[in-house]
Amino acid sequence: MFISPETGYSYDCLCVWEVLGMINAGSGKLNLPQTPLFGTDGIRGKAGELLTAPLALELGFWAGQIWRSQSANPGPVIIGQDSRNSSDMLAMAMAAGFASAGLEVWRLGLCPTPCVAYLARQSGAAGGAMISASHNPPEDNGIKFFNSEGLKLGREQTQALETALRSGGVSSSGPSHWGQFVSAPERVKTYQDFLLESLPPGLDFTGLKVVLDLAWGASVAVAPQIFRALGAEAVCLHDRANGDLINVNCGSTHLGALQEAVRSQGADLGFAFDGDADRVMAVDAQGKTVDGDYILYLWGKTLKEREHLPQDLIISTVMANLAFERAWQKLGGRLHRTAVGDQHVQAQMWETGAMLGGEQSGHIICHHHSFSGDGVQAALHLTALVKQSGLSLAELLEESFHPYPQLLRNVRVEDRERRRRWQDCEPLQQAIAQAQRDLGEEGRVLVRASGTEPLIRVMVEAACPQAAERWTERLTGVVQAHLAS
Repeated sequence: MFISPETGYSYDCLCVWEVLGMINAGSGKLNLPQTPLFGTDGIRGKAGELLTAPLALELGFWAGQIWRSQSANPGPVIIGQDSRNSSDMLAMAMAAGFASAGLEVWRLGLCPTPCVAYLARQSGAAGGAMISASHNPPEDNGIKFFNSEGLKLGREQTQALETALRSGGVSSSGPSHWGQFVSAPERVKTYQDFLLESLPPGLDFTGLKVVLDLAWGASVAVAPQIFRALGAEAVCLHDRANGDLINVNCGSTHLGALQEAVRSQGADLGFAFDGDADRVMAVDAQGKTVDGDYILYLWGKTLKEREHLPQDLIISTVMANLAFERAWQKLGGRLHRTAVGDQHVQAQMWETGAMLGGEQSGHIICHHHSFSGDGVQAALHLTALVKQSGLSLAELLEESFHPYPQLLRNVRVEDRERRRRWQDCEPLQQAIAQAQRDLGEEGRVLVRASGTEPLIRVMVEAACPQAAERWTERLTGVVQAHLAS
C-alpha cells in the first residue's frame, strides 16, 4: 500500500488482475438461480451460497461497464459495508470487479447505507454499492446499488445488470483500463456533518437522555457521536461492530432490550437501528413502540403546520395502519400507498412531488434533506420535534392516533417457485376472500412474499383484536399446509 502525494489517499498495491485471477481461478460459470436475483432491496442470500466472491466480482464488473457506457469520464464508485463477517470478502471482490472495468473505487469501510447514497450524490460518483443484508441474520449478506444521484437502481436498471451478469464472465481490454482502490473512511465524516446540518440551526439536545440500540452494526461509529455532539446524554447498547451478533435479538426488529434500558435508565426516549442503519424504530419513556407510521405522522404534522408539505401528502405502503391513515385524513392530509419497499415509496414521491414518505418498518425519506431512507437522520429529527415541542414523546403520541391491532406472521417457504407463485394457490385465495368479507370496512388482509427473505408474510388488521387473531391463525395455517410443506 502507498500514499498518493496528489490525493493523500492510500492505494492497494496488489494488481487488480491478480485479484481477479485468484477469485476466478477454478470458479467456472456462476451457478445462478433461475428466479430473479434482485428483490425489493437489492440481492440478498446466504453468504457463501448465493452471495460469493465470484458473484460480487462479476456484479462489480458489469455495473462498472454499464456506468462507463453512460459517461465518457465517470467518477469513482463508492463502496460501504456493514459489520458482517462476510462483508470484507464481498466488498473486496466487488471492488476488484469495478476496478477491472476501469473505475476508481473508494472504500469507506463500516458505514450506514444512507452514507453511501449521500456520498454517491455529493461526490460526483459513477454510483455506489452497499454490502449489507439490512435486518437479516449474521449468516446472510446482500448488495444494494445506487446511481450517481444516490437513488437505488430501478427495475429496468437491475434487469439490465442481471442480463449482463448472466451473459458471461469478466474480461478486460488491457491494463490501461484498470482502476485503483482508494481507502477513504474519512469520507464518512462528510456524511456526519451533513446530518448535523439538516437540523434547525442552533438546536441542541441538552437535557435529553437517549438510549441507542446500535445492533452491533453500521451505526456504531456514527449515531452516538452525533447525539453526544448535540448535547444529549446517550446510553448505547450493542455498540461495537460484531459480525457474529449483528441483529441478533437486538436492533429495530427486536425492541425488548431497548425498552428495558429506556425504563431502567429513566431515559426520555430510545432508538433502535437495523444492521445498516437505513431504518429506525423508537420507544417513548414508558417503552411504547413508535414505528414508522408514528414517525411519519409526527414529522408530517410539523411539516404541514409549517407549510412545508406539498399537497399535505405522505407516501407510505400497504402496511401502513388504517388508524394512521384516518388520523392523517382528519388533519386534512392525504396518504398514498405503494407496494412494500422503500424504492416504491421513493418512486411515488418523485412522481407526485411528495416530500415525506416511508414505511411502517422504519424506512423514512424526507426530500427536504435527502433521497434515501436514513434511520439516524429520522431519529435526529424525531428528537428535534420532542425538544422543540417542550412535550415528551409520550405526550406527542397521545395527540396522534391509536393504531388498530395489526398482526403479522411469517411462514418460511424455502421453495422459490412456490413463493413467487403464491397467488396461484387456490385454497389460500379462497381463505383471503372469506377473511376480507368477514372483516368488511373494519379491517383488511395483506398476504405477500418477502422480497428479502424466504418467507410468506401474512398480515391481518382489524378494529376487533379477536377477529385479527382468528384470521391471522387461519391464513397462516393455510400457507403452512399448501405452500410450506
